[in-house]
Amino acid sequence: MDYVLAMVISLITALITMPFLMKLANKLHFTDKPSKRKQHKVPTPLCGGLALYFGFFVSYFIFLRDSMLQQITVFVAATMIIIIGLIDDWHKTKGKEFAIFPRLVIQLLSAILVFKAGIFFGGFTNPFTGTYIELNPTIQFILTITWIFGVTTVINWSDGMDGLAGGLSLISAITFFLAAIILDQSGSALVSIMLVGTILGFLYYNRFPAKVFMGDSGANFLGFILSITALEGAFKQATVLSLFIPILALAVPIFDNLFVIIKRFLEGKPVYQADRSQIHFRLEKRGLTTVQVVNYIMLISLSFSAISIILLLIKR
Repeated sequence: MDYVLAMVISLITALITMPFLMKLANKLHFTDKPSKRKQHKVPTPLCGGLALYFGFFVSYFIFLRDSMLQQITVFVAATMIIIIGLIDDWHKTKGKEFAIFPRLVIQLLSAILVFKAGIFFGGFTNPFTGTYIELNPTIQFILTITWIFGVTTVINWSDGMDGLAGGLSLISAITFFLAAIILDQSGSALVSIMLVGTILGFLYYNRFPAKVFMGDSGANFLGFILSITALEGAFKQATVLSLFIPILALAVPIFDNLFVIIKRFLEGKPVYQADRSQIHFRLEKRGLTTVQVVNYIMLISLSFSAISIILLLIKR
């Protein structure tokens, strides 16, 4: 029953807060203006990230009975992510680009806070001997920070069409929830289902044609929370098979953006220079509509997620 209530409260919170945030965003001109790279017809509020933030954390503090230190740390770190994202979004509303360095620093500091709070990738179970292999603390730190920073970034880079980043995050959150239920991880299941409710509330306004965008603040927030959920869920189980669950659940944004990074590097472009290399732009170039592109990518993502759950069930 807690799972249902947690999802409903996060869903309702996101649904209720969004209209107020949209009115405020329009009043403050906190909107994404149409341009050559952006196909929307009218200025669109960039406040979706705040609705995601409120929807998630209202439910998070009501239902999650975990270490208070870890909860406060996750809240503080996520708040830092949201704030730097909002600053980035504000610059975009003025037609300016926010410097990369402050964003990198805040994202890394947020990841370090999470690591210091005891949320990290500690090791794995040797499939041949059944013994647990604990990794060197330095390796634990590097892998954890790389994972959090990487997932935060790839979800942000996937936010290029109405409903896309939200849809990919929704499928990942559902996958993490099912995996947590199978692995008997109630805490991870709760966090995952809260995220499901929050994203559903956001997608009500973000589906094509979008009435609101999540902005960098929302995309980074979703990636950040998803990365932590994996560390506290499938990665914590430490079996070799469970390690593949988050990777398969996030396969589309991870591997698509690895392709983008390699392509930009080979072409001598800065890695963070925006272009139209992502899969959604490539599919659009082939003549698919926005709805067709998003549905196609969702189907691929859903297939990878289904494979991860089937493998987990077979193994058990």
